[in-house]
Amino acid sequence: MRLYLINPSNPLVSIVNVRESRWNRGRVWKPLGLMVIAGLTTDDWEITIIDENLGAPDYSSMPRPDLVGITAFTSQAPRAYELASRFRHDGTPVVIGGIHATMCREEAARYVDAVVTGEAETVWGQVLEDVRHRRLKPWYEGGFADMAQMPAARHDLLRGEYAFGAIQTTRGCPLNCSFCSVTSFNGTRFRQRPIEQVIRELELVPEERVLIVDDNLVGTRREHIERAKELFRAMIRADLNKAWVAQATVNVANDDELLALAAAAGCRGLFIGFESPRPDGLKALSGKGSLCRCTELGEAVRRIQGHGILVAGSFIIGLDGDKPGIGRLIADTAERYGVDFLNVLFLTPLPGTRLWEEMKAQDRIVLDEFPKDWSYFSLTYPVARFRGLTPNEAASEMLACSRRFYSIPRILRRLWRNVCRGQSVWIGFAGALSYRRNIRIDRDKLGEFEARFGARLSFEGEGNGEHVTTSDAVLEHERWQ
Repeated sequence: MRLYLINPSNPLVSIVNVRESRWNRGRVWKPLGLMVIAGLTTDDWEITIIDENLGAPDYSSMPRPDLVGITAFTSQAPRAYELASRFRHDGTPVVIGGIHATMCREEAARYVDAVVTGEAETVWGQVLEDVRHRRLKPWYEGGFADMAQMPAARHDLLRGEYAFGAIQTTRGCPLNCSFCSVTSFNGTRFRQRPIEQVIRELELVPEERVLIVDDNLVGTRREHIERAKELFRAMIRADLNKAWVAQATVNVANDDELLALAAAAGCRGLFIGFESPRPDGLKALSGKGSLCRCTELGEAVRRIQGHGILVAGSFIIGLDGDKPGIGRLIADTAERYGVDFLNVLFLTPLPGTRLWEEMKAQDRIVLDEFPKDWSYFSLTYPVARFRGLTPNEAASEMLACSRRFYSIPRILRRLWRNVCRGQSVWIGFAGALSYRRNIRIDRDKLGEFEARFGARLSFEGEGNGEHVTTSDAVLEHERWQ
């Protein structure tokens, strides 16, 4: 029997579509969830994984499958439903899973034959059995999987087009940030995969560089930190010769032994969510502000970099209290912290989050013609009303922040700093060029967004200070170029 597992594309997201920009290879990740599903699938199925971020194939020229499985984040949902309709029209059953289908099960059920909610490990075998006997049910509840039963992903099915391989070692996050749906999907309990299983799978990853996809690799409690140290020691003993990057909270800087072990195990970069340059902004989102004992976050960044580990910092525009000028403040704060890369996103209410419930109750979700508007819920468009910024002002701040942080003088200064620390200049250079090129793409897409939704997004009595349109930001950006 033939199975297609599909990761849909979203052309509105600038960092995808590797063929449009080869610089994006380092920022497009393998669809690990589909690779895990493939690992759960019995040998009597012929499996093809299709990642549309590498380009959508001509499905009509491909052999007809017996089953199609689709995963989707919220911004991928419209394309996922389009693909489901295409295959169902030809008589092929379609199953959808992932975080959006879990949070919007009734919506997803209108477009597919079956919805898998939660983590699929506990129910995928039953799905396949029901397909064989033509008794597919409309809903399968996966719940939370036992991490000890998590199979090795099928790394052999996707090779050659990615800069990084991928692996997962933990699930769940106790922080429960208001804007994040991880807690709703994976729970608040920090669940760890057995270390020996992680090592065995790392040996199967063909790429020399690896993304550890855990939402927080090191956790927040003492026992979490000790487990991370044991993992790193096991990686060192295995002599894997892998360079890897991961997500972590800033408390990773509190433990020099942890950082030394991570570096010795191959860690070359950490993605850290700083979220806001304002203490009150961070406090409103989560308890992250209490995770670092350092007197200053810049000190935390320097401790991490002192072990040869690059730091990518993430911030959010649109928090209550953000006003015109927040873009410059974020860029200057990130520069003061000394981060190597800066990723800025709009505050976006995703289904399943507390933020979604709050903004929905306050009638602040402006783009609400679903499912078609889901494409814009990529964290790169201002889809909701912000208290201190109009959508146009928010877009201007986004562009201003990116062009300030990724100006040529600042890029060169950071590269020289890497040289002085003995770090790879190539990674910093390639990453900066990717971000800088995508500023142009984001500028054009935000301009198109304003032209299409400007009237719908406009409202009275909001915003502070001088109103700046996206068009004004475009002109300023062109002068910067």
